[in-house]
Amino acid sequence: MPPRDARHRPSLASPWWRGAAAVAAGALPAFAFPAPALWWLAYVALVPLTLLARSAPTRRRGALDGWLGGTGFMIAVHHWLLPSLSAFIVVIAALLGLMWLPWGWLTQRLLGGTPGLGSVLAALVLLPSAWLLAEIVRSWQYLGGPWGLLGASQWQVPAALRLASVGGVWLLSFLLVVVNTAVAVLVAVPPARHAAVAALLAVALAGTAVWFWVPAAPRTGAVRVAVVQPGVIENPMDRFDRSAQLTAQLAGTHPDLVVWGESSVGFDLTAHPALSARLAALSQRVGADLLVNVDAQRADGRGIYKTSVLVGPGGPTGQSYDKMRLVPFGEYIPLRSVLGWATKVGKAASVNRHRGTHQVVMDVGALRIGPLICFETAFPDMSRHLADMGAQLLVAQSSTSTFQHSWAPAQHASLAALRAAETWRPMVHATLTGISAVYDARGGEVGPRLSTSSSAAHVYTVPLSNGRSPYDRLGDWVIELSIGLLVLSGCYEGYRAVRRTAAGRR
Repeated sequence: MPPRDARHRPSLASPWWRGAAAVAAGALPAFAFPAPALWWLAYVALVPLTLLARSAPTRRRGALDGWLGGTGFMIAVHHWLLPSLSAFIVVIAALLGLMWLPWGWLTQRLLGGTPGLGSVLAALVLLPSAWLLAEIVRSWQYLGGPWGLLGASQWQVPAALRLASVGGVWLLSFLLVVVNTAVAVLVAVPPARHAAVAALLAVALAGTAVWFWVPAAPRTGAVRVAVVQPGVIENPMDRFDRSAQLTAQLAGTHPDLVVWGESSVGFDLTAHPALSARLAALSQRVGADLLVNVDAQRADGRGIYKTSVLVGPGGPTGQSYDKMRLVPFGEYIPLRSVLGWATKVGKAASVNRHRGTHQVVMDVGALRIGPLICFETAFPDMSRHLADMGAQLLVAQSSTSTFQHSWAPAQHASLAALRAAETWRPMVHATLTGISAVYDARGGEVGPRLSTSSSAAHVYTVPLSNGRSPYDRLGDWVIELSIGLLVLSGCYEGYRAVRRTAAGRR
């Protein structure tokens, strides 16, 4: 018999230990998101999960490793939702983790055992495509949206932001998985190391070529935008009063626009003319329009909406935008008749918000702004559409009050850098209570951030830009390429299966 300590030593041959290892390995890439100093982790963080799925004894087990790894990633990158969703977050993560089944299956199929050069070369393009497919499917708004995409971890890397202007965050995710796959091949498949090195060099050369040959967003003038961040104030009237006090302090600073955060006004302005009058007086005093955000029951009984409202010296200007993409469980419960029990195990929405029907570009004097609300900044298509509609400045109104002192505020603020780089449009990310940040059209940060502990107003001089980015012109070509590669691979696998069946009948 083996020694007692050997019998009790954890082994990846055990399904339970292997499953725990897959969840832990899947969680590792999430740590590249919160801290700017850890952006490099995304280049190697997938290697442990890739090696684990590669070592699976069967393709079914490889697929299971992919599912558990995806589940671990979703839990880690969204762990700050635990106070709101409680144990229900594990259920949601497990369901979304199913999107990584094809990636795990392909990893074992192409890299398992002693793969040939052809299989390794196929893995270098198909594994990134399969990972991207998982990100694409889970990005559907009704499945939670594109929060925590792997490429979003590169928001502070100038070269990566230039790549985003060509292929969006999707190109960044694709290339990161190429690099991770190549590193895994270097570690585990010695005969194919030359192919892995070639892949790494190709990624480096592509990044260099984009940096030197693709133009940066051109700059054309500037605009002064004030961000008002009142801080954590639960009472709606007190929050309004503090925002008004901070706005009054902007008199004499000559902003062109003042932006309040999401849910900064907790009352329907049509039913509270006194509040509208206060906002109009503030606009006149500061000398700029105010973009506020109303989160309240409509006076006409149509339900609760989150609405960006532009207010000028004469009161509301008639330009408004109703939030279109709501946060599942946070602002509504999908299939409430079936999943309504979620309100009993967490802080899920007790009442469903209603959604808007179309995007809007607002005119603020000669400036055209495109409003977004909360996690709509996670959707690349929405900011691209606003740029195509003529928006010169993207403005996001957000609130992360529930998730202070977690990864959420930093994750949310970082998304604006990607959207700015993708569209060649500067972006203002204004929150009730940190982190508020402003980015230029190249994704570079403008001025200081307003931290989670700040209750302040700050005026930013934001460089404007014109023209259309390559990504805006070319669209989601990376998604189309990835799906095309997977379809071709599926056709090839089907052809081989038919040939094997025909040969077996002879």
